[in-house]
Amino acid sequence: MIKIIISAAILFICTGSSIAAELKIGLIPEQNVFKQFKRYEPLGTYIEKKTGHKIKYTTLSRYGNIIESFHKKKMDGAFWGSFTGAMAIEKLGIHPIARPVNFDGTSTYHGYILVHKDSGIKDLKDMKGRTVAFVEQATTAGYIFPIAYFREQGIKNIDTYFKEYYFTGSHDSAIHAVLNKKVDIACAKNTMYEVLSREDPRIKDELVIIARSPDVPSNGLGLRKELAYGVKAEIRQALVDMHLNPEGREVLKNFGVKRFIETNVEDYAPVFDIAERAGIDLKKYEYVNK
Repeated sequence: MIKIIISAAILFICTGSSIAAELKIGLIPEQNVFKQFKRYEPLGTYIEKKTGHKIKYTTLSRYGNIIESFHKKKMDGAFWGSFTGAMAIEKLGIHPIARPVNFDGTSTYHGYILVHKDSGIKDLKDMKGRTVAFVEQATTAGYIFPIAYFREQGIKNIDTYFKEYYFTGSHDSAIHAVLNKKVDIACAKNTMYEVLSREDPRIKDELVIIARSPDVPSNGLGLRKELAYGVKAEIRQALVDMHLNPEGREVLKNFGVKRFIETNVEDYAPVFDIAERAGIDLKKYEYVNK
């Protein structure tokens, strides 16, 4: 049998149903890329089983690459971080469709600015001349929130205020950097902080939270605007109904969440606000990670 893969953009008929398609979905490096793929693969298999649409993941080495690579790799969507999701809405017209709910009932996360308890750092003035680990310049918790926080505290130029700063590429790496005293300060998301603290009690015992960001939407699935409405609707329904059947609940458990809920552009309002406070225009934001 010859399998023909037809572009998902034209797989829509007037009834609202769709023909099976192969969708290329991007994954940001929230953690080690191998762990990331292992986490998402069963979810893709579940979606394929429920909808007939095959999910093909492409893992990206850098957060910002998900915007740059969207057209180049002909991607149909991605599990966007809150900031990359906001950029994708502004630059690509992406349609957010669903995001996970954590076991504690939240469907959001927030950023932390962390220091080691032995660092002697109690507040921002103690950070002057110290070293900082950011994650990427396209992450809310790992860069945008800290920049907004520093800016509002009068720190306009991080190049002169800090001795050195660099980008780890993932939240877990940033947390481990400050835990192991390779840097004085780290910026990362609370969900990764919680995951790692369950594996290593030293994280909560030895790290101190200096600042916390507002809540922003959890990493959610957003699909390109040209994708057929029927395809989007079927994938959204498969995700939001997962918790209603035993197989879906098992996949959710392994994924590390309670369920999925619908999401939309309005949910990204806190991200747009943090970006504005950081002095960032999302439509024009360009950067090169160091």
